[in-house]
Amino acid sequence: MPSKTPHSPAETPSPSVARTPARSFRGWWSSLGPSLITAALVFGPSKMTITSKMGAEYGYALLWIIVMAIFFMTVFTAMASRIGLATRQSLLATIREKWGNPAAVAVGVGVFLVATSFQAGNSIGVGISIAEATHTPVNVWIVLFTALGIGLLFFRTFYRVLEQLMILLIGVMVVAFVVTLALSGPDYSDVVTGFVPSVPTGSLGLVIAFTASCFSIVGAFYQAYLVQERVRVNPKVREQRVDTVTGMALMGFMSATVLICAAAVLHPKGLKVASASDMGRALEPIFGSYASGLFLLGLFGASFSSLVGNASVGGTLLGEALGYGSQLSSKVVKLLIALVMVVGASIAIIFGKLPLQLIIFAQSVTILVVPFIGVAMYAIGNDARIMGRYVNSTAARIAAGLGLLVIFGLALSNVNQLFFK
Repeated sequence: MPSKTPHSPAETPSPSVARTPARSFRGWWSSLGPSLITAALVFGPSKMTITSKMGAEYGYALLWIIVMAIFFMTVFTAMASRIGLATRQSLLATIREKWGNPAAVAVGVGVFLVATSFQAGNSIGVGISIAEATHTPVNVWIVLFTALGIGLLFFRTFYRVLEQLMILLIGVMVVAFVVTLALSGPDYSDVVTGFVPSVPTGSLGLVIAFTASCFSIVGAFYQAYLVQERVRVNPKVREQRVDTVTGMALMGFMSATVLICAAAVLHPKGLKVASASDMGRALEPIFGSYASGLFLLGLFGASFSSLVGNASVGGTLLGEALGYGSQLSSKVVKLLIALVMVVGASIAIIFGKLPLQLIIFAQSVTILVVPFIGVAMYAIGNDARIMGRYVNSTAARIAAGLGLLVIFGLALSNVNQLFFK
């Protein structure tokens, strides 16, 4: 895409163009692509594990956290979408022009390191979800689905393949979790009480962990790239709004469904879970292999979507930081995406889990990178010279400002956890 400087916002259209025309169902459906990809890559096995633990240990009491985290994620994802529409260059290029090349390189390399560090968890999730259901070796499935993920990169238009894959996997997850929810038979009057804010004794760690994983600034950041990739593939959609609310709402719905299932099935029996696959195993003696298989199918959808999506984020940002651009059609970007997948699979096979040292390393990088990304997005979104008619409204500024406070609170909590405990 031809670039524009931050001081040159996208052209202000004539009044007739500026009016948003009524959209057909097909137009609305096509606008969902970027947010559904973001939702699918953020909703991974780690989130399923955390939500399962929240429900198993504290019942329905922490449902309100999902609403709060999704609200802030929606605010920043919508802002990233507007940045993607307002500028003719990537978000990292805008950061480079605004704060210099070292800042852009630090963000790109930092995101790559975080994505690569956590990729092993996605590989393990894919392997376990199939291995548990079929009683076969885990590593076989890790290798097979990593190879499949790399194979997807060879399609001519990777963005279209990625979009269709994520829509399919979200559909699989929604069906799997809704049917599991119906089998679980929760008390919906108790479910309602879970939306009243409270922090049960001992739950603060899970509250922080879920908020940090769901309110993913890196995921929101990547939304700007997905919006621009969508326009590159089909320039006719540049003037169309991008629906971010539906994608984020679906992520919240899936999180809430997993929590409610755990609260209904595991909490009354005092059963604990250490991973999302434990939830699947716990369902089998109660509801049979059908329910267990359905939940593991949902875990597979979450794991494989994150395996491909997380690698796309890491490879794309590193490619641009190194000067190779950010388009998903770039051979170098595809090689770097494949590199993230291979490293993640290798760690999963060698160690069988995400090593503690890698978790600490990823958290350390996150502490440095995520707050800067949040501030950078906020500053760019508020800059009328860059954003033009897409500049943040007063309501968006206030909501995103509150989101920044949450981001810095999470960073301070991470610092306390890593260095003072």
